[in-house]
Amino acid sequence: MSAANSLSIKSHSYDDEINDFRHRLQNPDAAIRRIAVLDLIDVAADEHAPLLVEALQDPSAEVRLEAARALEAFENDDSVAALIDLLTDEDTEVREAAAHALSELKDPESAILLLPRALDERPFVRVAILRALRELRVPESLEPALAALTHADASVRREAISVLGYLKQVRALGLIMQLAASDIDPEVRRAATGALGFATDDSVLPALLAALRDAAWQVREEAATTLGKLRLEAATADLITTLDDAYWQVRLRATRSLGRLRSAVAVTPLLQTLQHQISNLRKEAALSLGEIGDAAALPALLIAEQDPDPEVRKAVRLALEQIRAGA
Repeated sequence: MSAANSLSIKSHSYDDEINDFRHRLQNPDAAIRRIAVLDLIDVAADEHAPLLVEALQDPSAEVRLEAARALEAFENDDSVAALIDLLTDEDTEVREAAAHALSELKDPESAILLLPRALDERPFVRVAILRALRELRVPESLEPALAALTHADASVRREAISVLGYLKQVRALGLIMQLAASDIDPEVRRAATGALGFATDDSVLPALLAALRDAAWQVREEAATTLGKLRLEAATADLITTLDDAYWQVRLRATRSLGRLRSAVAVTPLLQTLQHQISNLRKEAALSLGEIGDAAALPALLIAEQDPDPEVRKAVRLALEQIRAGA
C-alpha cells in the first residue's frame, strides 16, 4: 500500500470518528449525548475540543456539566471563551464546573480573554474570573484585583486578596492590612491576614499582632501561621501568650511558629505545652523544641520519649537528635 493511500485511509477513519461523535451528540436522548461526551474525554484529542464546545450549548444540564469538566484539558481560545460564557449558566453545578475548569488554566495567554470580564458585577462570575487569574499570575491582574477589594460581596473580596497575594504586590499591602483589621467578614480577614505573608519587612507586624486578638479563631490561627512564615522575632512574646488561646488549633500554629523563630525565650512555655492533653500539641511542642535546639529542653524530652502517642514519640526522638547534633 502506498503512503498516499495509507494517509487517505487514516484521514477517512478520523473523519468517520468525528462524524460518529457529532451524530451521537445530536441524538434526541440526553443520556446518549452524555455518554458521547464521556467517550470524548477518553479520546482527549485537541481536534475534539470543538465538539465539546458545542456540547456546552446542549439543552441538558448533565451534558453541559460533563462537557465543562472535559474542557479542563483544553486551553485553546474557543474553549476558554465558551467556559467564560458558561459562568452564567442557569444550572449551579454547571457554573461551578466551568469555574473549576477556568481555575485549572495554566497558559498566561488565557488572561487576554479573562481580563475583560474581571470587572463583571455578578459576584459568581467575578469570583470565577479572579480565581482563574490568580493561578495565571499575570501582572495585568493587579488593577482588577485592587478594584475588587471594595466589592460588596465577601467572596469577591476574598478572591481579590488571593490574586494580590499570588502577585506579591507590595503596593497592595496597605489595603490588605485594612481588610485584615476591619472587614466585617471573618473569612476576608483571614485571607487578608494570610496574604500579608508576602511582605518583605516588618511593616505588617502591627496588623498581624492585632489579628492574633481577632474575635474569630480562624483569623488568629492565620496570624500565628503568618508570623512564623515571616520569622518576625518581635512577635515572640505575643505568640507565647497565644499558647493559652481558647482554641487548640490556634495554639498549635503558635507552637509551630515559635519553633521557626528559634527563640530560647520560648523554651519554658513550650515545655509546658509538651505536657498538654492534646497529642497534636505535644507533637508540635517537641518539634519546635528541636528547632530551637536549646539543651535545657533535654530532661523533659527524655521523659516524653515514653509518651503514649507514637507520633509524639517520633517527634521527640527527632528533637533529641537535633539538640544533640547542635551541642
